[in-house]
Amino acid sequence: MALTQEWFTAAEVAALALPGVPTVAANVIALAERENWRRPEWLGKRWRKRTASGGGVEYHWSVLPPDARLAWSVTHTVIDAEAERQAAGAARTANGPLWDWFFTLSDKRRDEAARRLQALEQIRQIVRDTGRNVLNVRLEVAAAFGATKSTLYNWEGLVRGQPRIDWLALLAPRHVGRVKGAECSQEAWDALYVEYMRPAAPTFSACYRKIKRAAEKNGWTLPSESACLRRMQLVQPEVHMLNRRGADAVKRMFPAQERDRTVFRALEAVNADGHKWDVFVKWPDGHVGRPMMVGFQDLYSDLFLSWRVDRSENRDLIRLAFGDMIEQWGVPKHCYLDNGRGFASKQLTGGTPNRYRFKYREQEPDGIMTQLGVEVHWTTPYAGQSKPIERGFGDLARDVARDIRFEGAYTGNSPMAKPENYGSKAVPLELFLQVVAEGIREHNARVGRRTRVCKGVLSFQQAFDASYAKSEITKATLEQRRLWLLAAEGMKPRKPDGSIILMGNRFCAPFLTAQIGKQVTVRFDPEKLQEDMHVFRPDGIYLGAAPCVEAVGFNDVDAARAQMRARAAYLRAVKSVDEAHRKMTAEAQIALTATNTEAPPPPETKVVRLMRTSGSLAISAGAVALDAEETEDMLVRASEARRAHRLRLVGEDDGD
Repeated sequence: MALTQEWFTAAEVAALALPGVPTVAANVIALAERENWRRPEWLGKRWRKRTASGGGVEYHWSVLPPDARLAWSVTHTVIDAEAERQAAGAARTANGPLWDWFFTLSDKRRDEAARRLQALEQIRQIVRDTGRNVLNVRLEVAAAFGATKSTLYNWEGLVRGQPRIDWLALLAPRHVGRVKGAECSQEAWDALYVEYMRPAAPTFSACYRKIKRAAEKNGWTLPSESACLRRMQLVQPEVHMLNRRGADAVKRMFPAQERDRTVFRALEAVNADGHKWDVFVKWPDGHVGRPMMVGFQDLYSDLFLSWRVDRSENRDLIRLAFGDMIEQWGVPKHCYLDNGRGFASKQLTGGTPNRYRFKYREQEPDGIMTQLGVEVHWTTPYAGQSKPIERGFGDLARDVARDIRFEGAYTGNSPMAKPENYGSKAVPLELFLQVVAEGIREHNARVGRRTRVCKGVLSFQQAFDASYAKSEITKATLEQRRLWLLAAEGMKPRKPDGSIILMGNRFCAPFLTAQIGKQVTVRFDPEKLQEDMHVFRPDGIYLGAAPCVEAVGFNDVDAARAQMRARAAYLRAVKSVDEAHRKMTAEAQIALTATNTEAPPPPETKVVRLMRTSGSLAISAGAVALDAEETEDMLVRASEARRAHRLRLVGEDDGD
């Protein structure tokens, strides 16, 4: 407890209208002279010279009469809840739960606790300073705080025998208000939960109306819609998200792991992915479609190192983009890849034991990255945090894909965002590649990047160059150039000449006869199949080049794993909560809420309407309404008429 003001002037105390103190400044000065407030021994303690402009004298609040002191302390005393909590010190080890509960209360309830503590402190202070009877003081304090004597007794009982440092928390109101909800049958609630918690995400009102009809049919007790909605809202938001939006939405609610890429240096680690452009492109053969780009990005600086474009994401496209990076910059130590079929192909990552696509065989040939000593890391699918290149693709899709030279060819970034001139033209491939190259150069050279490496000043290119200049870079040799320029396939030379048939072309050389029946690795350029094919042993030893003889055509892995385990545990916990709520199967809910949709039988009619047809029944052109007896008589007469007609026809035939 602390006073907000301890010193006052005659004018200030007169304005407060305290009990026993005049309300005019001159009369307050006269009171001070009568009671000798300016005794020499009190100088600096109960009165002092005023330092502000105008001079004068200030008095300490302790010179006031007892009733005035009480009113002054009520007006100028505050309780600092945080200071009270910190003052608890070592006692929090024993009373920690009490203070934890206290700081879960609303501001209103904490303020009430401070007001109660202030009242008890006033009683203690007045009794200590004046020696007056505590009963009389309690009455005065109760009146000043708008409470009764019994109320003060109750407050004192809450803290009696307790450490002073815990009084504030002990005096907090403990009422919790109304907690009992409206009565609801368990079957009705289970049916409502199953109806609402499903991927179709129906509105709550529609679900409530359906279950209300079922409740009337089954005799269930169902409260109002607002009461049921409040109860449904008490279910964890993660459970709502799991049932109505799916497990991926729940994963996004889990705090993402922030990865610090400053632990790398330039070209030490790269990541790669594919991006489909939102632009229609016309290829030289007349094909029109949205091109696919594969890019490699430096993880340290976010610089785009290399990129290639093709009609689809395939292993050759990835191989060529990877080769461009090696030829221009060097060989990285780590490569973070999406576990797609193209990136996980054995031509690229063969021999990597943790490749979770296709079957891993010990005798399979090593891929390009494996032979160059690149450590491959597989990222989590659809997880942008593990592939920063997706952020770069987003920038390109926002800026480069909307270039004015692509006007009419831009498709929009979703089916609902198509421009008015959608599909009006397709840009030539050469123009598309030119614009993309310009856009990537500008993306790399833009200064003021707000990353930990660029610090809001440098560009991606500047940050990369500064680290690249002082880093140890591994360069590929001319012999290693065969590894990334050409694709790889495990083959067996055939009898009797050791020839190898590949994509309709036959390759043969004398050294292949010693490899008949053995597994070899061949490297070739799929765009130049008539050129020599390079042959290697499975262990990477180069055997030679076989010509075409018959041309018939043309960092912190542990942290990442811990994050994945935590997220998996989080998802399991959410599913367990859902199972605790779900006490009825969907089939049972359908059986209980189903209504009778069988149509009632049509009423029996007593009137029959006969319509004229193409037969020989002689009836007037209009339909005649008859009762049952007339109908039967009519049918008999019609039958006799037909019989007579047939007999007449037979007689005429005999006459002829």
